[in-house]
Amino acid sequence: MALLKRLTSWIVASNQISIKGFPDLGWRLLIAYLTAVAAILGTSATTLYIFFERNLNERLNRQLLALAQAAIPSLEMVKIEGRQNLDKDLPWRHLFSDREQGLEWFDSDGNLLTKEGTLVPKTSSIAIFLSSRSTKNIPIFEQERQIRSVTIAVYTSEANKNILQLKGYIRASESTRHYSATLARLRLKLWMAGIIALFLISLSSIYLARQALVPSTNTLERLKHLTAEASLELRNPLARIAVASDVMLAHAEQFQPSDARKLEMISTAAKQMKRLLEELLFLVRTNIGVLAHEMERSPLSLTNLLQELAEHFDPIAQIKGIVLRAELKTEITVKGDATQLNRLFSNLIGNAIKYTDSGGKVTVSGETLRGWACISVEDTGYGIAPEALPFVFQRFWRSKDPKARQQEGLGLGLAIGQAIAQQHGGKITVESQLGVGSCFRVHLPLG
Repeated sequence: MALLKRLTSWIVASNQISIKGFPDLGWRLLIAYLTAVAAILGTSATTLYIFFERNLNERLNRQLLALAQAAIPSLEMVKIEGRQNLDKDLPWRHLFSDREQGLEWFDSDGNLLTKEGTLVPKTSSIAIFLSSRSTKNIPIFEQERQIRSVTIAVYTSEANKNILQLKGYIRASESTRHYSATLARLRLKLWMAGIIALFLISLSSIYLARQALVPSTNTLERLKHLTAEASLELRNPLARIAVASDVMLAHAEQFQPSDARKLEMISTAAKQMKRLLEELLFLVRTNIGVLAHEMERSPLSLTNLLQELAEHFDPIAQIKGIVLRAELKTEITVKGDATQLNRLFSNLIGNAIKYTDSGGKVTVSGETLRGWACISVEDTGYGIAPEALPFVFQRFWRSKDPKARQQEGLGLGLAIGQAIAQQHGGKITVESQLGVGSCFRVHLPLG
């Protein structure tokens, strides 16, 4: 009894915390950790890049503004004497030989007076000053392809008066190719550093993920031992009870009729308990991932398997007065465990026959659709109420319909079928209508 209590508590716990697909759990932890680290690194790198780019832009703007302001004293000279004295009166002009820069002088009407340097933009921002007629020297920065420019207005104040008089405009320009190349190198270095960091972090993440899964691994091993113990300690007593009751029933003439009926009840109960135990152990082994490791995946013809099942269930259907049809015109091959898939479709076909009255029909059909095998088991039976459809794959679920409840069953067949389908990377869906019938569809990836 103590072992049975442990098994019951274990089953309840497995419903609450499932570690099904144990190998996938490590990958999920690793991917989640790497995603978080990649997001942090990406955010940090982006922030650093934006900060560095803004600093470069501000530095370039300050340099251009300083160049334009340094040329202010020469505006009046250019207006009076022209450009012939620029070479001797502008000691900072050697900057043009070191950098791709340019200077332009404009009068108060926006007309170009002269220019120096190899780089000047094609467009002009003087129109902005002319339209606003601002009395403040507010610089205007522009970007034309790889040329950054700043335009300032030059004002002078009249003697003994607080009136500013517009004298003209100066525009300083400089190529941004050097800054673009610097940003490109920074982007390359950030990408390389990020890739190297992710590689090193992934190595450490594998170690950390393994360490995090050590408790789960130990738990899995303990659960494996518990399933083996439960199988031996519970299966054997039930088998002995069933054998003993069958032997006694073989000599029923030696017992009173009432005693013989009791022996039949004992034998039936023992067989039901044995079946219940096997199905519970199957579900538990599926939940903890043991079954996934034991599965033999090999190419399998679903068409042949379903044809054989239809032939097997046909006599049962005929006894009940039901027409069982297998409409399998396409060869369907999947990669999976033949024993488990046989159990899956046996449950579905058996349920369809069980919950269909005499004169009804059960149809098994199959098709392939975009890399998936779709197997349908459709009946004209009792059907399932719409509000009950979300619960049909739950353990121990039984329909409340009086006709359906008259049929024998443990309420685990569909739960087992769903578990087998999921172990094979597929799923089961259901459509049903009371009094019309049900259609269960199994979707499995093609082999």
